[in-house]
Parts: sequence; structure tokens; C-alpha cells
Amino acid sequence: MRHGYAGRQLGRDTTARKALFRGLAMQLIEHGQIVTTLPKAKDLRRVVEPMITRARTDNLANRRLLSQDVTTPATLKKLFEEVAPLFKNVQGGYTRVLKMGFRKGDDAPMALIQLTKQPEAKAAAAKPAKAKKAAKAAEAAPAAEEAKAE
Repeated sequence: MRHGYAGRQLGRDTTARKALFRGLAMQLIEHGQIVTTLPKAKDLRRVVEPMITRARTDNLANRRLLSQDVTTPATLKKLFEEVAPLFKNVQGGYTRVLKMGFRKGDDAPMALIQLTKQPEAKAAAAKPAKAKKAAKAAEAAPAAEEAKAE
């Protein structure tokens, strides 16, 4: 009997399960929301929420502790500089899990796990850059056609 053993095994050994949750946590921090199975999403909360709590206090010790789990430097930087400040005055509850129905094929229950507050700094800055590129491409297209006609 498994009395007293918390958490799901998810058909994996300990190292594979830790690697799975590290990867899912980094993707959640990077993208703000991810789609996964419902049991993984529920267990992912137990990994991500302590990370955000630790990142709320930005110091060298916390950066070193979190760099063990968040291995990508860009994701670690985003966690400390964009995600954690959003939750500075919030006492837990940084994620929400929304049920999305069942996956076609194996009928696994799917869920969307997302941060309750989304960082918007890069998203707002990226859109004008795309608009500028589209405008330059539109201006360059008639000039290229005129060159071909001559």
C-alpha cells in the first residue's frame, strides 16, 4: 500500500519525473501558459509556486538555488525580472488550472495551466517591430517590381 506517499508517479522514475517538471516549469515561466494533462498540471503547481515565491526576493542565494531547476539563463532572468515582481504582494495562488476536455487518441484529461498575472512588457514591444517590418516589405515590393520591368 502507498499510504503516506504524496504526489503522483506518472509512470516515471524519480529522475525522469524531476526532469519532466523542470521542463514544464521552464516552459510555463517562458510562455505564461501551457497545455498538458490534468494530473501533470496539478502536480506542476507544487513545483512552480515555490519557485515564484523564492524569486520574489532577488538575491544571489535565491538565484543560485533556482538556477539548479531553471537551467536556461534567459528563463531565469525572466522569472526574476518579469514574473516574480507581478506577485510581489500576493500570498500564493500564482497559477490556475483550467480543464480543457479530453485528448483525442487516448482520452486523457487535458488542462491549461497559466500564471494568474501575465507579463506584458515584451508582447507590447514586439508588435510595433513586426508592423515596421511589414511596412518595409510593402514598400520594397513595388520597387522590386519596377526593377524587373526595366
